[in-house]
Amino acid sequence: MNNPVKSKHVVVLCHPDPHSFNAAVADKYCAEVTARGQDVVLRDLYRMKFDPVLQGNEQPGSSRYFQSPHVAHELDVIADAAFLVFVYPIWFGSPPAMLKGYVDRVLGADVTVRAIQTASGPSRLAGTQLLSLTSSGASQIWLDEQGEWKSLLQLFDHYLTRAFAMASSEHVHFSS
Repeated sequence: MNNPVKSKHVVVLCHPDPHSFNAAVADKYCAEVTARGQDVVLRDLYRMKFDPVLQGNEQPGSSRYFQSPHVAHELDVIADAAFLVFVYPIWFGSPPAMLKGYVDRVLGADVTVRAIQTASGPSRLAGTQLLSLTSSGASQIWLDEQGEWKSLLQLFDHYLTRAFAMASSEHVHFSS
């Protein structure tokens, strides 16, 4: 009998309702990963009361740079992730502000604009696979017609994959 490859999945759920469709998707994903003998960690940003506001002294390269203990803990959580999974609704053509704040404060911790532009310096997420699981009240056709779908993929998934030297990205959308 073959042993499954152990790999850590970090699931970041961003929805204010703990009984939402997105929460059910995150729970099902976590259950399936566990059933396959792999490790999974669920980070429910609303239940954690995650503060999405990037403080001035949290900007890398600043002479006053400071990494909060909360951000340092999140960095420890994602450090050895093989898969980073974002589960969120599409609101006004983009992820909720809290998820964007998670990207700014956690994924962007210690990363300067110059390092991203020149692809220099180590990336904590190098080789990690990004999976986005999203929902919306609109149909896929409508999202395409409005340009929302293409924009979301470019501005979020593809950008994060390139900026943080991630291995790949995949996006699964549950429309109306």
